[in-house]
Amino acid sequence: MTSNYTVTVLGLGAMGLPMATRLASQLTVHGFDIAEARLKLAEEAGIATFASAREAARGADAVLLAVRNGEQLNDVLFGGNGVASVLEPGAVVILGSTVGTEAIPATVEKLAGYGVDLVDAPLSGGPKRAGEGDLLIVVGASPEAREKAAPALELLASTLTVVGDKPGDGQALKTVNQLLCGVHIAAAAEALALADALGLDQEKTLAALEAGAAGSFMLSNRGPRILEAYTEEGAEVLSRLDIFVKDMGIVGKATRAAGLAAPVAAAAEQLYLLGQAQGLAAADDSAVIKVVAPAKRTN
Repeated sequence: MTSNYTVTVLGLGAMGLPMATRLASQLTVHGFDIAEARLKLAEEAGIATFASAREAARGADAVLLAVRNGEQLNDVLFGGNGVASVLEPGAVVILGSTVGTEAIPATVEKLAGYGVDLVDAPLSGGPKRAGEGDLLIVVGASPEAREKAAPALELLASTLTVVGDKPGDGQALKTVNQLLCGVHIAAAAEALALADALGLDQEKTLAALEAGAAGSFMLSNRGPRILEAYTEEGAEVLSRLDIFVKDMGIVGKATRAAGLAAPVAAAAEQLYLLGQAQGLAAADDSAVIKVVAPAKRTN
């Protein structure tokens, strides 16, 4: 790894900024975000920031995208101020977001016109693990494109799984991952709501559940934040609830396209949709407990 390798991170939000900071420990990093406050934080972390995405991307070996959905992916790359046209042939675009498989074929075809490869590399693990290089990243890309993206991916991931040799394979596996994550968060919220309804101490209940067969990563990760949902300030927003509205929507599209019944995933999706309708879209996804139990019963 060398500082001669330049990565541009577009989107310096909850995940983008710690990833950029991690990459800057060994690589040259350029950053851009539409929010001035995020640019300031990036500058304080030693990341070179630019006035536009195009300026940030010019001359980069790799562009890491932290976008919200397929529409935003298309706009960032090919819109009026899209960055694809300023990339050098041989560069790679690393898609770290979960956007589903539908947007991938057209993106690959358009990038090919500029001599640029897409590395489909959706990631998970949360902001803290992003800053520590402890992410799970699943990759779908040609061997050549993977090699070009390796300096960035290997710095960010503790677990780097090559799913297949074509973009879209990573999105497919991440869709499966998000089905489980979305269901697990919803189930954890329901379980802790039930504990409260039965008059149990939620903190003791959580500790007991974690130690037994009902334990899971999502229970341990989201459980403490679920218990903070009823405080005046709520849990720190590390993953917005409306992200799972999007992701469970992707899961629903995928299961329907495959002709597969997924009633548990569909039920979880409804909880997130209800949360969004109740004004919780920008809250941490742990606030989904307030959909099934608007208020705590015991103190």
